[in-house]
Amino acid sequence: MTTDSHPAFIDFEASSLDLIASYPIEVGLCMPDGTLHSWLIAPHVLWQDWSDSAERIHGISRATLDAEGTSVRDVAHHLNELLPSQVFCDAWTFDSFWLHRLFRAAKVRPEFQLESISMLLNTQQVREWSGVRQEVIVELGLPVHRAANDALILHKTWERISPEGNAPLPSTDHSHQA
Repeated sequence: MTTDSHPAFIDFEASSLDLIASYPIEVGLCMPDGTLHSWLIAPHVLWQDWSDSAERIHGISRATLDAEGTSVRDVAHHLNELLPSQVFCDAWTFDSFWLHRLFRAAKVRPEFQLESISMLLNTQQVREWSGVRQEVIVELGLPVHRAANDALILHKTWERISPEGNAPLPSTDHSHQA
């Protein structure tokens, strides 16, 4: 398995699904070689949104973030240090919003581009994705809605759909700048 043809994946958990007020509370990465990284994110002073129903889903309390979270600036620097030039997610609208919110609060520019996983998939793979993803979730037995677990699920689903890792990664010509 070479990392040249294996993408990096990112996933966020957030305070809610409100695309005006929500903010990232956890970010997880699965690097091309399968290495996982994750950080709880200490809320920026201006971030006040909170959804009890979202907390029930991801299981992360605001008190936990306040006590154990890493500063937005440190998280942004870690992402810039670790990620290759492109990283992929499965919910681009939400993930790009939270990524921008994180980097804006940190006053740091992202040094990578965030892409939708759909950029990696051909028509057949799109049809297979959901079913294969569910198989991977069952086989791994990990709780979903935790950022590192969800990034690993993306990685393992990609490996299963592209077993030799021979699908070319897309060029950056038509990508979304993070």
